[in-house]
Amino acid sequence: RTDRLVVCDQDGQCTGLVTQTELAAVCDSSAYTDRVRLRDILGDHGAFTSPVTTAAEAEHAMHYLRLGALPVVDQQGSALGILALSR
Repeated sequence: RTDRLVVCDQDGQCTGLVTQTELAAVCDSSAYTDRVRLRDILGDHGAFTSPVTTAAEAEHAMHYLRLGALPVVDQQGSALGILALSR
């Protein structure tokens, strides 16, 4: 029961977000098979932020980039969490 999933590669590096809407669109598509991988349906969610970024900076970036959510990654690129704007 989440709106977004963080997608990581085999090394644990965050590669992006996939939304529930994107997942539903793929599942409803005639091209859907049980072999579809999350990495194949990643939307344009390539922005990330650091845990040392201020809340104001992250909020500004999210508004500027028109993102509803922003993954927080450590120096190695591992996902720590997601910042999301209130609805």
